[in-house]
Amino acid sequence: MQTIILQRGDLRFTAYAAGDGPLVLCVHGFPDNAHSFQHQFAALVAAGYRVVSVTLRGYEPDSQPANGDYRIEELAGDVIAWIDCLGEERAHLVGHDWGAVMAYVACARAPQRFRSLTTLGIPHPARFTRIGTRKLPTQLLKSWYMMFFQLPMLAEHAVHRSDWALLRRLWKAWSPGLGLPERHWSGLRETFAAPGVGQAMLSYYRQNVSPAILLGVKRSPINGLREVPVRTLAITGADDGCMDTRLYEYTMLERDFPAGLRVERIAGAGHWAHRERPDEINRLILGWISAS
Repeated sequence: MQTIILQRGDLRFTAYAAGDGPLVLCVHGFPDNAHSFQHQFAALVAAGYRVVSVTLRGYEPDSQPANGDYRIEELAGDVIAWIDCLGEERAHLVGHDWGAVMAYVACARAPQRFRSLTTLGIPHPARFTRIGTRKLPTQLLKSWYMMFFQLPMLAEHAVHRSDWALLRRLWKAWSPGLGLPERHWSGLRETFAAPGVGQAMLSYYRQNVSPAILLGVKRSPINGLREVPVRTLAITGADDGCMDTRLYEYTMLERDFPAGLRVERIAGAGHWAHRERPDEINRLILGWISAS
């Protein structure tokens, strides 16, 4: 695996790359970093793919925009820019958490750039905001952090205090069976502690899932998303403490995915299914992208 730098204008993104062949672009979520897909690299490379996992906008000082723009349309634009920077016309896209949200929007806006889509832990974002919480009101309790992150100063203090204890608590709640080895936590801590990263992580929520957007008062590509015309595999952990796995029954509708949709529920896994059940997830991803 080698470390490379991808660019979009003045922004520079650290990425990890290995292998040759069709591109599989992996995009991590919150609170995480580009090492999230470390258990997928060997299997994908052995199957003949070029795998690249990219650090999200804002998760390092060199990718923090001067204007503080973390709107989803810009984040999705990053995905397209990364493919261009890698010299590719098309890619298989794999996204987890915020990476999944970015992936849905990128595929809806530029479907011709993607061979397939695999999402982990996040269902159709617009269906989630319009239908999911009404069908499963208990999801509002799981999503408490989204509203808490809107609070200026208080959220900043809470996220940073006691060695990022809140973020560590979210990891435990969202994937109860995973555990977080100290070596892994040390790498995450290093990511979070870099200048500006804490503010950037909060900006994702403040600019994309504010109350005005969730209530439909303010328009966003998230609540305006309809069709995702790229063949899509959506993976949910049965024990996900972040996004109730039952949401997929109400939000993943075949009519929204005209190129094809498959939903897989992973027993004994939570929000980070690709870390908890890597062999099973690798088998699913490889089966999906090889048929695309």
